[in-house]
Amino acid sequence: MTTFTLDDLSRIVAQRAAAPTSESYTAKLLSEGPAKAAKKLGEEAVEAALAAVQGDRQNLTAEAADVLYHLLVVLQGADIPLSDVMAELERRTAQSGLAEKAARKL
Repeated sequence: MTTFTLDDLSRIVAQRAAAPTSESYTAKLLSEGPAKAAKKLGEEAVEAALAAVQGDRQNLTAEAADVLYHLLVVLQGADIPLSDVMAELERRTAQSGLAEKAARKL
């Protein structure tokens, strides 16, 4: 059994971004500009947060998937590869979260 990864999703988003807008929701979303994709990301993040507060595991799972997808669409529109985000996460996790936050205040 293969495991579906964020890299897999990122590749799919890139492929669909290049498709005609009549055939791809991703392409249509990106064609409407960065504000549209960012708005959808924000909406999905709020829905995920509400599901978390309500303790709705099934809905939180679905909304988390929407958040990840829309985040990758926003990154695609900004021409920021997932590998850049993962490198930043790797850099941050080299130290404790509290130490990393304290370093940002300097």
